[in-house]
Amino acid sequence: MTVLTPPPPATAPPAAPAAPPAAGPGTAVPGAPPARPGLALTGAALCVLAAVLLGFVANLTLVGHLQHSRDQQTAYDELRRQLALGIAPVGVRTYDDQPLAPGSPVALLRIPALGLREVVGEGTTSGVLMSGPGHRRDTPLPGQAGTSVIMGRQWGYGSPFHALDRLPVGARIEVTTGQTKAVYAVTGVRRPGDPLPVRTTPGKGGLTLITATGGPYTPSGVLRVDAELTTPVQPAPPRPPAGWIAPDEEALAGEKGAWLPVLLWSQALLAAALLTAWALRRRGTWQTWVAAVPVLGALGLALAGALTRLLPNLL
Repeated sequence: MTVLTPPPPATAPPAAPAAPPAAGPGTAVPGAPPARPGLALTGAALCVLAAVLLGFVANLTLVGHLQHSRDQQTAYDELRRQLALGIAPVGVRTYDDQPLAPGSPVALLRIPALGLREVVGEGTTSGVLMSGPGHRRDTPLPGQAGTSVIMGRQWGYGSPFHALDRLPVGARIEVTTGQTKAVYAVTGVRRPGDPLPVRTTPGKGGLTLITATGGPYTPSGVLRVDAELTTPVQPAPPRPPAGWIAPDEEALAGEKGAWLPVLLWSQALLAAALLTAWALRRRGTWQTWVAAVPVLGALGLALAGALTRLLPNLL
């Protein structure tokens, strides 16, 4: 006789483990390393330092030279327009009797022996000389009676006056202004400690080109090239007496007004670096760097440009 045994009771399948709660913006992910504010601040500081150093090098080399080329092309187009219309400046005021703004194009400088062609802006602050040579505002414009002074950088931002010390005596310098094409002949090159030249005879015209001496990006003194006017002297409008310019416009001076942009750009860069350090812990690494590198680079360039204005204007 067969004995039937009842089947074993059905058992429910084991329950799936509960899913961990989703991590919100302020919730730490389980298994992630504990938050370390000090480490985040260190990372932010390193980001700021790297961005500033890279921006500083770029400003004084490739980016600075590109900026100089762009500014020169813009200034050249504007000067050509003013010359064609007969409204190019011939003094400290514009044709409609407004003060001439710093950086306004006032002349075209050519030195055939060096292959140099540069638009000269009004003023000699560090910011103006980033765009090209600058005319010292308390001296007459080229072609007029008296000694006109033009300053230019030795190394940074296009280095327009890098080879100035190689100019031989008698070399030709041409300067086109709203009045004339003035031609000068070089009479000598002066270095620190050399005797001063004979003062320009009243009613005659002279020109002095100024740049820095020393190694690359380490100015140690001032180099001057003197020249005498060989074309007819042009009339000059009234001009304030010499010495009225600001200290920022003297040779080898920095631009003290750049401290405010330095402060503002520093704050923006620090905020971007802190946000990057936070995103590295909360988001993916490569996603963070893809978004952060362009922002940090742009802010680093802006901050480095402001810092460069604090350095000697003939650098």
